[in-house]
Amino acid sequence: MADTSQLTSGVAERYASSLFELALEQGAVESVTKDLDQFQAMLDESDDLKRLVSSPVFSADDQLKAIVAISEKAGISGFFANFLKVVARNRRLFALPGMIRAFRIIAANQRGEITAEVTSAHALEAAQETELKAALKGVTGKDVAIAVTVDPSILGGLIVKVGSRQIDTSLRTKLSTLKLALKEVG
Repeated sequence: MADTSQLTSGVAERYASSLFELALEQGAVESVTKDLDQFQAMLDESDDLKRLVSSPVFSADDQLKAIVAISEKAGISGFFANFLKVVARNRRLFALPGMIRAFRIIAANQRGEITAEVTSAHALEAAQETELKAALKGVTGKDVAIAVTVDPSILGGLIVKVGSRQIDTSLRTKLSTLKLALKEVG
């Protein structure tokens, strides 16, 4: 199977950059960010929505109709709603999670922040996010915006990526390390 992650990344960055430039021109970066966060939360919570976004089985028309209905029901309007329609019409919904991530990075860079991608086994509470931001600011010396992704498969702990550095305190990694160590002993 061919590696399409680089292709997806390029598509995501181009779309996110275009959305950011439009939002910046219209002074709507904050409202677009709010809509992005809301849509990302819906993606994290719904397996059906994930399937709609990632599956090539659905036609462009079906994806477009579903995205329009979901946007209206969620109260997502303006630039981001139109952006979702364009993405669905162009059969690029599969790259939407990457577009959201790329938009957040572009917006953070514009504000003079650095972005940390955080993977957690469960959603973080506001106090936990604040504490994590403070810890990362202490390490990096800059304001930090965090983009949290929920992945129950890591079992516990966090995986934090800041630039080219990654800190993996996930339980899954610790168990894998322990398993390898036990194999070497036996």
